[in-house]
Amino acid sequence: MTSARRTALLGALLAITATLCGACAAPQEPTPGPTASTATPSATATPEAADPAAAVVDAMSLRERAASVVMGHIPTTDPAALRSYMESDQLGGFLLMGANIPDDAAALQALTASLTVDPARPPLIAIDQEGGDVSRLPWDDLPAPYQLQQADPAAAEAAFAGRAGLVRQAGIPVNFGIVADVTADPGSFIHRRTLGTTPDAAAARVAAAVRGERGTVFSTLKHFPGHGAAPGDSHSSIPTTAMPLDQWHSADALPFRAGIDEGAELLMYGHLAYTAVDPAPASLSAEWHRIARDQLGFDGVMVTDDLGMLESSGVPEYADPVTNAVTALAAGNDLVLTVVGSTAETAPAIVDGIVAAVESGTLAEDRLDDAATRVMELRLALADSAGGALPCTTCDPEG
Repeated sequence: MTSARRTALLGALLAITATLCGACAAPQEPTPGPTASTATPSATATPEAADPAAAVVDAMSLRERAASVVMGHIPTTDPAALRSYMESDQLGGFLLMGANIPDDAAALQALTASLTVDPARPPLIAIDQEGGDVSRLPWDDLPAPYQLQQADPAAAEAAFAGRAGLVRQAGIPVNFGIVADVTADPGSFIHRRTLGTTPDAAAARVAAAVRGERGTVFSTLKHFPGHGAAPGDSHSSIPTTAMPLDQWHSADALPFRAGIDEGAELLMYGHLAYTAVDPAPASLSAEWHRIARDQLGFDGVMVTDDLGMLESSGVPEYADPVTNAVTALAAGNDLVLTVVGSTAETAPAIVDGIVAAVESGTLAEDRLDDAATRVMELRLALADSAGGALPCTTCDPEG
């Protein structure tokens, strides 16, 4: 992680204001949260020493660091069971699926509250609230992506601003809701979930969706590097394309680039193979992580799509969830997600596997530390917001 990145994040944590994030006002006025300490680091302090996230991670045990980069899931609406699940390993996050959603918003608020063991280091609670075909909240009647494909980008901004409000009101700070894939093929399983049928149209609406969510939830772009060019459903296979990298840059990359430039905090990697770049799925590819960092300028948290989907592909080398998680972290992911087939034992087994990989040298400890620090930055920013507007962690502090 660069010193510039850490300095920028410190600024976000020290001043959650409109000055930092220009347009980072929530669509609805949230309950104002207390500002962070106004104390500034001394001129002689190093960025590393001044970085609160790095300091927290430095004080953690190896197992605590390993747990902090795992986003788990169990299918229940029992707050006590969820609390016990999160207490057992202090996981870095939890993904809410349909099986976690009770009948009303008030019950969901109680459920999400049970997931936070330590308010000073709240987990990243996430949800796939795209609207339309993928909607976990039954009370979301805002326009769906397929309804926005031909609408003005302002309509997408308004829809995602409203959607972000529903998500945050439920106590959920992360939305895995912005599909940056692009396809004009109505037969594609992703078609109705996209925000545009051409790269330029999708890019305009993806950027608008990020603007709509800003300050209310942390935005996620998915499924990098893009389902549209790779036919097939990654829930049951490894969609593959031979598209060259230069063609990708001029087409499918555009919505992702637009969302990154607009300040999305998370980038979700799909289990998609662009064989001209790397025969491995992008979620396990160091090259695709390098491309996002070095060529698209993404400096936020990289998260895998559900690793259980890799197992469901039937490809023998992806049959072990622990191996998949370690490989994903080594490739450059900061947060590994386990949902399909996940039980109360799945995430702890992955945590154990990460610890063993570091101890054996299979996974570099500094790679784990970098991942844990990036995730902790969002967690501390969330704690610092105290229910108010979330800081725009990717905004230019001088902008």
